[in-house]
Amino acid sequence: MKRRRLIPQTDLSQSISRSDIYKEFLAEKEEVMRHKWLESEKAGYDIGYERALVDWIMNHREKWLASRIKPKKQ
Repeated sequence: MKRRRLIPQTDLSQSISRSDIYKEFLAEKEEVMRHKWLESEKAGYDIGYERALVDWIMNHREKWLASRIKPKKQ
């Protein structure tokens, strides 16, 4: 059986940190954390990440994603 060559950890970390997918993940996570903070302030206690995530996905994610779509140039 052939063994696959592993990518060195430093190369992998650099590739991931530069990828568009990872950048989108970080942007979305930042929005969820902002939503968590705002909703926790309204509630008067920390609502927790899971509750904030579900609420943000159900109520805000679609509009947020639409605002990030770049129109294609023709």
